[in-house]
Amino acid sequence: MLNMNNEEALGVIFANSYDALIPEMVSERLMASIPFAGRYRVCDFIISSMVHSGIDNISLIVKKNYHSLMDHLGSGQEFDLARKNGGLNIVPPYAQKQIKVYEGRVEALESLKGYLNKCSQKYVIMADANYVFNFDFRDLIEEHKASGADITAMYCKQEIPRVFLKPNSNNEELYYTFDIVDGRVKKVYINAKEPGKVDFSMNILIMEREKLIRIVDDAFVHGYSYFTRDILAGNTDTLNIHAFEFKGYASQITDMKSYFDENMKLLDEDNRAALFKNGNSIYTKIRDDNPTRYINGSKAKNVMVADGCVIEGTVENSILSRGVKVGKGAKVKNCILLQDTVVEDGANLEYVITDKNVCISRNKSLTGNDSFQVYVAKGQTV
Repeated sequence: MLNMNNEEALGVIFANSYDALIPEMVSERLMASIPFAGRYRVCDFIISSMVHSGIDNISLIVKKNYHSLMDHLGSGQEFDLARKNGGLNIVPPYAQKQIKVYEGRVEALESLKGYLNKCSQKYVIMADANYVFNFDFRDLIEEHKASGADITAMYCKQEIPRVFLKPNSNNEELYYTFDIVDGRVKKVYINAKEPGKVDFSMNILIMEREKLIRIVDDAFVHGYSYFTRDILAGNTDTLNIHAFEFKGYASQITDMKSYFDENMKLLDEDNRAALFKNGNSIYTKIRDDNPTRYINGSKAKNVMVADGCVIEGTVENSILSRGVKVGKGAKVKNCILLQDTVVEDGANLEYVITDKNVCISRNKSLTGNDSFQVYVAKGQTV
């Protein structure tokens, strides 16, 4: 474990952010616990990044479908976060006479106020759960301190994701782009439609804990819901918002197509090396499986295969999670097969995403294409 003053920052992760963008996969889970890269969940990457940066007090604020996340994270032991003080903290919706599920960060943070008041860390890092990266948060902390800013916002130069630009889209999710002058955010644009590369907010912010509590209290009294839209966007003149550019490798999940594409990018060795870099391992839930077995006559080409799989058929350009079985004579190409999927003898899959515990029957054929993948929901038999 790398040394840093662990009393410096705590992490708050909003685990249901952008659920609406990928409804197929969040009927029984949330964005943070969507499987990614074979053996991981999306939240594993940001939690592991925080732990490697010496942050050992991390809260995940959840509002629905969080039982899979609780099962995955457990006590936090696999993440070195099982401890009496701090550690891993899952915060469900706060109970009132009328139970209210928060809409935006302001309401969520107001429900966390008692906890924030008790913490000793000076800074709070807030993040969503739809980015996959391996990042040293100490860089962000140090730059924030050096800037003297009220808030530091992390952004990356990228095109606005395709899903946000679709005409007549029913999507109501908010996203933000910045106008940055000399390292300071001068304007926040809400749901901009600009073509080409923009300064796209990653929704990762750092600020002093006590300042955050004051701002959230004031915003809550005024009936505000969204931290960036309702607080930052209208106060760029009075708040000193420093911009921190993220230049590393990141995968952003905004719909099923991006989920497929970002997984598939990891079949490229350079992308894998960029994500799993610097010896900073990504922690995840341990499952004691046997090593994957390749039976005589099987073929595998350009694949990522987790432990516990049994391959008797042909697998090409695909990602297999733990416990997947590919039967004799079966062909799997350009697919993502999640945990304990069974592909029976003679089945043929191309451009297919299967959720957990799916069974593809003997000799069945399922074919999608590069722009539209066939999705089979959890527990289904085809």
